[in-house]
Amino acid sequence: MKFYLISDNIDTQMGMRLSGIEGVVVHTPEEVSSALDRAMEMEDVGIVLMTELAINQCREKVYDYKLNRKTPLIVEIPDRHATAKISDTISKYLAEAVGIKL
Repeated sequence: MKFYLISDNIDTQMGMRLSGIEGVVVHTPEEVSSALDRAMEMEDVGIVLMTELAINQCREKVYDYKLNRKTPLIVEIPDRHATAKISDTISKYLAEAVGIKL
């Protein structure tokens, strides 16, 4: 199984490519949605990495995939422009998915 990156900036993509992770750079909500749909259909991809800003452009679709599909796993990663703490994002996701507030 491979990793796949959906990023909103070239810096994150270049850093991931140095470690052998392929992916795409997207800017509009339509591009993010299309890239996510393609990534979810790739049979050899086990984990889809998405930057915070990319996830924010199609959050509903990301949550739908997270809640209704076992694989691939979607993981939000910070980039150099990150505005939120990842632990806050995980807490928000749990609150929305299960109704638990931490």
